[in-house]
Amino acid sequence: MKKILFCFFLSMVAANVLACTGITLRTSQGSTVVARTIEWGDSYLDGHYVVVPRGYTQRAMLPDGSKGMKFSAEYGYVGLTAQMDENVVEGINEAGLSAGLFFFPRYGKYTGYADSIKNSCLIDIQLVSYILGKCRTIADVKSAVASIHVIGFSDAAPTSHWRFTDASGKQVVLEYKNGEAYFYDNDLGILTNSPDFLWHVNNLNNYVNLYPGAADPNELGNIKLTQFGAGGKMLGLPGDITPPSRFVRAAFFTHTSPVPQTTAKAVTQAFHILNNFDIPIGLEFAKGQAVPDMQSATQWTSATDIDNRVIYFRTMYNSNIRAIDLGEIDFKKVKFLSVAMDATKEQPIEWIEVN
Repeated sequence: MKKILFCFFLSMVAANVLACTGITLRTSQGSTVVARTIEWGDSYLDGHYVVVPRGYTQRAMLPDGSKGMKFSAEYGYVGLTAQMDENVVEGINEAGLSAGLFFFPRYGKYTGYADSIKNSCLIDIQLVSYILGKCRTIADVKSAVASIHVIGFSDAAPTSHWRFTDASGKQVVLEYKNGEAYFYDNDLGILTNSPDFLWHVNNLNNYVNLYPGAADPNELGNIKLTQFGAGGKMLGLPGDITPPSRFVRAAFFTHTSPVPQTTAKAVTQAFHILNNFDIPIGLEFAKGQAVPDMQSATQWTSATDIDNRVIYFRTMYNSNIRAIDLGEIDFKKVKFLSVAMDATKEQPIEWIEVN
């Protein structure tokens, strides 16, 4: 397990192809839907969905290979994983708490690992599992984080930051800087990767000139200037795949879209918005560099209906949206379950018969 983790993290550092985009939609009735992508262009992440029952016990993984603290789930939850069952990247529990991990390389700094604190240490990739099993509110999350030391698996591994949303709709971002945990209210509902969250929010001021709608005609000498197509007032919106540009696009796309009336419409709208953040495989690799044999760097996209406790997902190999309703699961009786998101690595195609 330690060797697998180490190779996984080193490859993430070397490939530099990490790109996650998170958005939030709120309905006219006050319901909340959080959605996100996960990008990884180096290799197949072998995503699974896991169903975790109440009482399920895990053990913290430690950098030195020794056994860490045990933690048990007080709340059942459903999570989406990357690479292994312990690495829940996104999920929601039966109390309506949503949690998601986003990579945050070069800007975060965790507590240093020491044998004296090993019984309260938790590697960053296990934090989502820990929080979903333990907490029901943002206040619970803050209390739980204060009681542990989040650490990295190695100095070479990139750090992460997290987004948490509870049943009230309150959302926060957690970042570690110089070993200290910082929580930020996220009323905007957007999260990508580095730099830090407050930098991204301040960076939006660089786009104060952008508005939805058509640009008015203008004159330059005796030449009349008109927009070529719709949306001229958004000219200048950044289109590259860097985290700052994705943050700006996500903010404008989300906050200029119509307010959905129902959570079902919000879920559909979230997937449509996130279509804009799919990264074609090869875009992150230099010319002549070997490109993995995959369909996309965006390996899966999810949307979570907080109010109704439903998590939806689709993958690069299957664009059909699938859903898991936590209300249909008896978390007292269900056994731990891990199922591959894709049974086959091929997009299902519906053939239409024309007579």
